[in-house]
Amino acid sequence: MDLIEIIVLAVLQGLTEFLPISSSAHLILPSQVFGWQDQGLAFDVAVHVGTLAAVMFYFRHDMQRLISAWFKSGWSSKPSADAKLAWYVGLATIPAGLAGVLLGNWIEANLRSVEVIAWATIGFGILLGVADQRRGNGISLARMTLMMALVIGLAQALALIPGTSRSGITMTAALLLGLHRVDAARFSFLLSIPLILAAGGLKTIELSQSLLPVDWTSLALGAALSAISAWVCIYYFLAFINRIGMLPFVLYRLALGGVLLLFFV
Repeated sequence: MDLIEIIVLAVLQGLTEFLPISSSAHLILPSQVFGWQDQGLAFDVAVHVGTLAAVMFYFRHDMQRLISAWFKSGWSSKPSADAKLAWYVGLATIPAGLAGVLLGNWIEANLRSVEVIAWATIGFGILLGVADQRRGNGISLARMTLMMALVIGLAQALALIPGTSRSGITMTAALLLGLHRVDAARFSFLLSIPLILAAGGLKTIELSQSLLPVDWTSLALGAALSAISAWVCIYYFLAFINRIGMLPFVLYRLALGGVLLLFFV
């Protein structure tokens, strides 16, 4: 990989991991559309480490509060609101984890195509727009229920389909269930932490068993750029999402999907 490819792919990972526009689609497309060499497993691990570092740093105070609350009252008959939220994040991660173990290889072999990405980008983009328009007055995270968390977790499993967007589908489900935009985004971002950690761990194990040489300079640059761009993305998304809504992302998804269908399928 040359310097331009490293910069583009790392920044794409950082931005699209948390925007509702699909990181997997944007990382697959350069190799298929521009003929770039596949970035490889080591680079995937590096940029995921970067995005994980960004989201954990941004939500470090929330994580400290949730973990502390879980240890204090998480197993009691009347857990605190923070302890409940910690449980909800953990339990909502399970469906996507199981789906990845059971279906990951099949999806990798059969669904990583431009056509699938295009239709998923359009279809789930429309669903995101519908969810944003139908949202109610806005339920806060403090009023979230276990059933709501599990529904969002089941929706997250759909993100295995390239073009779906993990953040997009979880925000869509949260909005359809009545969560406030900002709270839907915050839960989506918190939900990303255990999933990225698990996915990164599995990729790291695979990488440790590989005999291919590792370009540590490229990996360090990729991790740093993905971390910076991811932090910027989270900060501005949460700052402006209540004002701008989901429409800009819906229109972007429709435009991207249309271009892919017209010129690359």
